[in-house]
Amino acid sequence: MTYSKKLVAALLLAPAALAQAPLYGQCGGQGWTGPTSCASGSVCVYSNDWYSQCLPGSGGVTTAATKTTTTSKAATTTASSSGGNCQAAAHGFASLNGGTTGGNGGTVVVVNNWADLKKYATSSGKYVIKVSGKIVASPTGEEIKVANDKTIVGIGSTGEIYGGGFGLSNVKNIIIRNLKIGNTYDGDWEGKTHDWDGIQSDTSSNIWVDHCIFERGADGLIDLRLDSNYITISHVTFRNHNKVLGIGWTDNVVTQATIHHCYFQNVGQRNPSADNLKYAHMYNNYLNNATSYGHYSRGKTNMRVENCYFEKVRNPLQRDDTAVLVASGNTYVSCTGSTAANSGTAFNPSSFYSYTLDSTANVPNIVKSEAQPKASICPS
Repeated sequence: MTYSKKLVAALLLAPAALAQAPLYGQCGGQGWTGPTSCASGSVCVYSNDWYSQCLPGSGGVTTAATKTTTTSKAATTTASSSGGNCQAAAHGFASLNGGTTGGNGGTVVVVNNWADLKKYATSSGKYVIKVSGKIVASPTGEEIKVANDKTIVGIGSTGEIYGGGFGLSNVKNIIIRNLKIGNTYDGDWEGKTHDWDGIQSDTSSNIWVDHCIFERGADGLIDLRLDSNYITISHVTFRNHNKVLGIGWTDNVVTQATIHHCYFQNVGQRNPSADNLKYAHMYNNYLNNATSYGHYSRGKTNMRVENCYFEKVRNPLQRDDTAVLVASGNTYVSCTGSTAANSGTAFNPSSFYSYTLDSTANVPNIVKSEAQPKASICPS
């Protein structure tokens, strides 16, 4: 029996064509030998040279994404001494200890490239640094060492830090708002190959992260370490990542953090992992599809959890025997594993600052709408 060349070729290629990466699976990258097409309902999206991922999208089965070449723009940095600073008042624990004002009252600059962002973020003095469009880190994985008294804010809803992040070391008064940060993922889901975080803070204070998206990093999306204090993380989406938000790395019990209206979507662990926090206030967060655990009160942490919505979360609430955990008003939908019972006496957040709880039933819609960059925050 004889076969046409076309038929033979089709038969040889059939197994490869049938192999499909699942939703959120890898579908490409340097050295990748697995499937390069995505299951129906997802598309293969380029992240970096080492990794492409199947993400929700229409168009049926799609094959490996190709890299989009971005043409570098010339610097258009401008400076002024007043006006248009896209500033807002910090709340939660970041409002204490003199408040968190970032670069308010200082020089306002607009940057559209990595070199200028680095120049102003590392400079002494107060700066409001407006990020225009997508800025690609060079080299990949670099964390800009931000100096005291800085606001870094995206213009409109398209400000992005691609392939890099920020390092805060023994600094104070930092605001990072209205940005998409991430895409340093190198194919190591466990995050042990590189220490490339979206934000890494060591022994720093008065930090406010607001209306941002963090995704696909090469270690932690945010690491708050070594007695970092007076922290608020609000209206932030963490998605498509394993090690999300870790707080601790210290035997001291001094850190105070507020985390509210945050969206933990398609994540693994550290949602957050709160280790040895003096006070950890979690409210109105939405966790959807977390495969390891949800809010975790570790070590000697004192944690209060209010009106959070847990959907398809494994081990929604966890607590060490040495920790305090008091949870109220939460909703659990299609969750698995265990949910820790209340234990100990939690602190009263309203003794430190004012806040308003949204109804738990409304949390998913509110958070999905608000936990992202918004054009109204910094129009220009």
